[in-house]
Amino acid sequence: MPVHYRRQLDAIASYRPGPPPPQRDYPTYKLSSNENPFPPLPSVRQAIADHLGGINRYPQADAAELVSALAERAGVTTDEVVVGAGSVEVISAVVRAVAGAQDEIVFAWRSFEAYPQLVVAAGATPKPVPLTAAWGHDLAAMARAVTAATRCVLVCNPNNPTGTVVTAAALDDFLDQVPDDVTVVLDEAYRHFDRDRDSPDGLDCYRRHPNVVVCHTFSKAYGLAGLRVGQAVMSAALAEQARKVLIPFGVTDLAQQAALASLAAEAELDQRVDQLVARRRQVEAALAAQGWELPASQGNFVWLPTGAVTATATAILDRHGLAGRPFAGEGVRLSVGETESVDQLIAAAAEIRQRLDD
Repeated sequence: MPVHYRRQLDAIASYRPGPPPPQRDYPTYKLSSNENPFPPLPSVRQAIADHLGGINRYPQADAAELVSALAERAGVTTDEVVVGAGSVEVISAVVRAVAGAQDEIVFAWRSFEAYPQLVVAAGATPKPVPLTAAWGHDLAAMARAVTAATRCVLVCNPNNPTGTVVTAAALDDFLDQVPDDVTVVLDEAYRHFDRDRDSPDGLDCYRRHPNVVVCHTFSKAYGLAGLRVGQAVMSAALAEQARKVLIPFGVTDLAQQAALASLAAEAELDQRVDQLVARRRQVEAALAAQGWELPASQGNFVWLPTGAVTATATAILDRHGLAGRPFAGEGVRLSVGETESVDQLIAAAAEIRQRLDD
């Protein structure tokens, strides 16, 4: 007799990691996971090496040193900071802390692929709201989607996978419409790459709206995707509940030390972020010259709206030695990768553009 499982899980697909680069006899590049293409800084590598001898011990369960450093930087108390194994775990903890059966979670769609999975895993009901024609959050529609059953709203800003951002004014108007007892999660995983002057400051929103949660990650700009460190600022009352559903010892000692070393080396890391932003703009300019009408990205990636030819576009990218993240019938997200990957990306995009124009 087969084992019993929650039938609600049938409604969602398993998370799909970005595919690896194709195997070719010429250079290939993985542009499918929004990873930082730069290797770890020497100071970060040294911090990890210095603590390898202690991996027979459990890590500091409360990550006290890291939490203290993050709280000081954010201008909040340590009671308002929660860390986890990547920002996705922190978001999951928030969702599980505020929602369960008969509750609803509102989010834009398409957005971060894990959102519906996190909602269903909590026993709640996903309530996706379509993006605008310009691939951005439709905050007006999201506000209308909030009901008495809504416990949380997820706002990915910049949005993954389209790179669009909401403006500070639009977000303020949205927050004024959301009831104070509904948690609003601002997922700012890509905030370091955002150069839009009209973008909101998540921490400022939190100071004015206690129901806001601001999530950040060390995976993208800081380049610690393989160590899994995420953080969030939220009310002390909510943080207390969220910690109850976190995996114990989820943030390893090596991850904690690497995060602390990254904070100390932020000036060096900012230089790398600036290079990636410049590379993103180079790619966007080249694609615009080919005739692409793209949403302005504020992440470390670009979005190609390939629609019905997405499968063909993925095959073309593969022939050019590139792995992108396809979303069937919608488009392909392409990370900003190594300098050497740019020419291959532009050449592949030109071929895809030709298919769309035929």
